[in-house]
Amino acid sequence: MEGSGAYGGGKAGAPFDPIVFIQRPQVILRALCLLFAIIVFGCISSKGYVTESGKETCLYNRDANACNYGVGIGVLAFLGSFCFLAGEYLFEQMSSVKTRKHYVLLDLGFSGLWAFLYFIGFCYLTNAWNKSETPPNGAGVNNVQGAIAFSFFSIFTWAGCAWSAFQRFKQGTDAAFAPTYEADPTGEQGYTSYPDAADVTYQEPPFAQQQRSLGDFQAPAY
Repeated sequence: MEGSGAYGGGKAGAPFDPIVFIQRPQVILRALCLLFAIIVFGCISSKGYVTESGKETCLYNRDANACNYGVGIGVLAFLGSFCFLAGEYLFEQMSSVKTRKHYVLLDLGFSGLWAFLYFIGFCYLTNAWNKSETPPNGAGVNNVQGAIAFSFFSIFTWAGCAWSAFQRFKQGTDAAFAPTYEADPTGEQGYTSYPDAADVTYQEPPFAQQQRSLGDFQAPAY
């Protein structure tokens, strides 16, 4: 099934307009997800560890799993955001309605999952940091707190992406079941055999005169 404008996209094959592209809400949200992901895993990777006795220790209550979790979801969020930005660019070129549907469902599932994972990460990192001792000279404090803050912001950006994908899916579903005709505003139904046909009123059956002629016929006498 080939369609145009399905699932909130433009007509397939339309010329690419970079200004319109960067102004689309999906692109703006995805760019924010990409930026926040870089900040989260960058902050933890650069200043989230302190060297003690020749060994790196995570500043989040010496819990290596906390640092690994923050870096892990940040890196995967970065890769996912980059792929979905490319997908947004290619979305207008998808002439198949089925392909657009699969993309929207993938976007919905991935974005919803990452919003949930960032929520877990925010709670996990916040709890671990509250139990942590202040590092000497406050080294890395701004970074670990920044990772917590942008994990919190990422919850809303990914949730926004999931909501946008849901609206796209709903729009595509509604369009699939929309009627292909317009109802008569007068509520009357009628058909004409050909345009501008004149109304013809029959005063009597078309064969009434023939029937009367047959009734007046008298058999010949021999």
